[in-house]
Amino acid sequence: MKEKVILAYSGGLDTTAIIPWLKENFDYDVVCCCIDCGQGNELDGLDERAKLSGATKLYIENLVDDFSDNYIIPCVQANAVYENKYLLGTSMARPAIAKRLVEIARKEGATAICHGATGKGNDQIRFELGIKALAPDLKIIAPWRMTDVWTMQSREDEIEYCKQHGIDLPFSSDNSYSRDRNLWHISHEGLELEDPANEPNYDHLLVLGVSPEKAPDEGEYVTMAFEKGIPVSVNGEKMKVSDIIAKLNELGGKHGIGIVDIVENRVVGMKSRGVYETPGGTILMEAHQQLEELVLDRATMEVKKDMGNKFAQIVYEGKWFTPLREAIQAFIESTQEYVTGEVKFKLYKGNIIKAGTTSPYSLYSESLASFTTGDLYDHHDADGFITLFGLPLKVRAMKMQEAEKGNSGK
Repeated sequence: MKEKVILAYSGGLDTTAIIPWLKENFDYDVVCCCIDCGQGNELDGLDERAKLSGATKLYIENLVDDFSDNYIIPCVQANAVYENKYLLGTSMARPAIAKRLVEIARKEGATAICHGATGKGNDQIRFELGIKALAPDLKIIAPWRMTDVWTMQSREDEIEYCKQHGIDLPFSSDNSYSRDRNLWHISHEGLELEDPANEPNYDHLLVLGVSPEKAPDEGEYVTMAFEKGIPVSVNGEKMKVSDIIAKLNELGGKHGIGIVDIVENRVVGMKSRGVYETPGGTILMEAHQQLEELVLDRATMEVKKDMGNKFAQIVYEGKWFTPLREAIQAFIESTQEYVTGEVKFKLYKGNIIKAGTTSPYSLYSESLASFTTGDLYDHHDADGFITLFGLPLKVRAMKMQEAEKGNSGK
């Protein structure tokens, strides 16, 4: 009986060519697994394509809600942003995919998992760290790193290889952006983006929305409600998290929200330039932060900011299934107990403009913040506070003066 391999399958040219390659070089039965994290119509016709390419079985697994609830929300609550700009759209999805690949491998009794990530990118690390953490006994096959066996170097090579194995599908060899899409975002790399000196061709590039210049001239107000750091409604309509993100994608895309052009530092050491569209995610992150401003105390916000940056690094590097991620997430979740309330803002030509935030747990006191003296604050108290708070600075300055006088007297 042949051994089975689980192939992370997208239906694209790379993973289609991998099916006959695995059979030819390893004599595996290939079980394809396509994980739906919100790719949209990219999944159309996959069953027929996989079978035509020689797969023995195809799983299409809908992980949209799992992805939203168990991967996106922890990152939103952490305000996890990599290198100040990247909202981790691809990074968050990979551990969810790896976990399901392992589950199907166990179900099928497979001995290996194969992915089509290249040897230059981050995804190979994210997939493989997830698999190693959950199933250390499974073999991992990464064709693009096996240059002695995987000899194809271009799309033309892959198309020819498929044709030689009786797979004549409507793949094209024309150049296009390299994209990754899910419910949270879509990333774009390649073509003019490969040179950081080039301005992106947004008319050709954008998929989820329009540029701010082409957004409506009229702004649009949006209201969101949160309960314990989790979004529960948009404009008064209660929805599950995945539907909220989809709705915010529609609103954000319409108004040119969430377009980011970044040169980031990949885990493997190189810099990479890409454009990310994250319309709904940008709105959700901003709304959540607006509510936290009102509810969290200064010391908690200070530590949470550091933990959020660390959380982003952990997720970016593919270390989701680690004790450190679990520990930081436990801290983050503890800070969300009172992040409940309503956030209102206006979307206008790429901007998210505050229009009012309320919470039953607000720490904002109008009497304290106003210029009038309230019962809780006596202006004279600031004298003693500043004296003590500035004492180390004053003592140091005095000691420096004494030292200078001593040196000048020599």
